[in-house]
Amino acid sequence: MEVLVEVKNQIKRFIEVCSYPKALELLEKLATGKMLRSKLILKIAGVSEDSIKLCAVVEMIHAASLLHDDVIDEADTRRGKPSINALYSDKTSIMFGDILYSRAFTELSQMDKRVAYHISNAVTELSIGEMMDVDLTNSFNTSYDKYLTMIYKKTASLIEASARSAAILVGLDSEKYAIYGKNLGLAFQMIDDILDITSDSQTLGKPAMLDFVEGKVTIPYLYLYERIEDKAKLQSLYKKELNNEELSWIKEQLEQTNALKDAINEARQIGLEAIKSISDEKNSEDLIQIMSAMIEREF
Repeated sequence: MEVLVEVKNQIKRFIEVCSYPKALELLEKLATGKMLRSKLILKIAGVSEDSIKLCAVVEMIHAASLLHDDVIDEADTRRGKPSINALYSDKTSIMFGDILYSRAFTELSQMDKRVAYHISNAVTELSIGEMMDVDLTNSFNTSYDKYLTMIYKKTASLIEASARSAAILVGLDSEKYAIYGKNLGLAFQMIDDILDITSDSQTLGKPAMLDFVEGKVTIPYLYLYERIEDKAKLQSLYKKELNNEELSWIKEQLEQTNALKDAINEARQIGLEAIKSISDEKNSEDLIQIMSAMIEREF
């Protein structure tokens, strides 16, 4: 998508303002993802100088949160490429994240006041979500509500704010698009959590079923814990390097209790809620396509 190249060029121009060559060097080393948030903004607001700038700001914020995330998770790779903290150091990763955040906020301060409010507020939510994510790994979480609140803050809040802000830029009903963005974000994170179980490690670019080993009790495990008879055995495997037998046992239980199937259905249901919220809007076809592509990923 040519226009996504324009978003990347805009990010580069925003960083060039710093007059600090190392920042550009680090930017080159950043692994680019699917740019879901930019695709969403451009589908809602169309292509204009304002929408490209909004995309660049949101991508910089997202990248900054991932730079900090990789330090927290001690991750060596990001999207199959070496992470900045692995290539340089934790300090470099944190400080480059801070440069991206602060440049994004500087540009945001020049935008529509409502856009600036919703995006910056989402960054607070995102940071709280990150902290909740870390706190929830301290012990085996059995609360679905805590999980849902955490994924809303950590992932869905910025996607919600992106959709709302794109609608504000072009005078559309921002409330409808916010609902779409929120549900897209929730479904997106749930599906990511499910793929941790269903994908092989080659596809994931990290060991499969790593979430449970790292202390993350995601939606399939929440359903499993609710339904399984041997709760103590499941808890005993929490945050443990699992051997093949233990991995197989968890997978079998997820199948037998329908925990995995129901988790997939719930993510799809949330996806359908998103579609419903914008079904009478004229660009709904494109947004339905984004959601469908995401909720029908390979399980």
